[in-house]
Amino acid sequence: MKSLFDAVSFKCSKLVTKSYSTSFSLAVKMLSPSIRDAIYSIYGFVRFADEIVDSFHDYEKEYLIEDFEKEYYKAMELGISLNPILNSFQHTVKEYNITDDLVQAFLKSMKMDLIKSNYQTQSEYIDYIYGSADVVGLMCLKVFVSGKEHKYEQLKNEAMRLGSAFQKVNFLRDLKDDNTILNRTYFPGVNLNNFNEDSKNQIIKEIEEDFQIAYQGIVKLPIEAKFGVYTAYIYYKKLLKKLKNTPYYEIGNSRIRVSNYTKAGLLAQSFVTYKLKLV
Repeated sequence: MKSLFDAVSFKCSKLVTKSYSTSFSLAVKMLSPSIRDAIYSIYGFVRFADEIVDSFHDYEKEYLIEDFEKEYYKAMELGISLNPILNSFQHTVKEYNITDDLVQAFLKSMKMDLIKSNYQTQSEYIDYIYGSADVVGLMCLKVFVSGKEHKYEQLKNEAMRLGSAFQKVNFLRDLKDDNTILNRTYFPGVNLNNFNEDSKNQIIKEIEEDFQIAYQGIVKLPIEAKFGVYTAYIYYKKLLKKLKNTPYYEIGNSRIRVSNYTKAGLLAQSFVTYKLKLV
């Protein structure tokens, strides 16, 4: 039965989420059960595309990402794909009216990682973040508002700023690996050779502004989504604080993490705040 295959497909997307990101998986668990599968399917799609360009060094990445895109559109046309990640994602795209411009913007940024390693201008940096992070936030927002266009438009800017904040925190945390392993520099004019406390603080100030605007949208989210998104927000704010308190040279030499013990504490804190209706 097709329904059984679809159920297996969504379970595969859930497994991908749990395997690749304990933090995001924890946040998804805080969402209403009615929307969790859709968010898992979005994560599975973007994670696989990201893995192609970041991890599959012994394979023809250009071919793989092009084939991934072709198979996605074939799934959209047929209503099925034997790739369970694409099968679950195409269901979510159709159910929640995720527009093709969002998917295309994301794939464009992924393809940029194959040909571009240095984002020298603010315009290039903004364009890349829009495609790699902002549109993912917008895809999730489509699910959170059940595809309702008027609510989507009301929260669109805040969702993009939250996606930007998450991505920039990841860039700062992964500064060493991006430079030394992937040979990429995302922050304009900033690399391991000229990274210092001033450049670190400027990046953090930019992220803090994103978070401030994003929070205004979180409090307006439907009840089904608010706690889960707030949990992710709190986690990334904690990671940013840890980066802020870490000397620039340590960020450039190691990957800063938030311990599982701390994550559990943040979850408890978020739950209390949410139950007291402080968010």
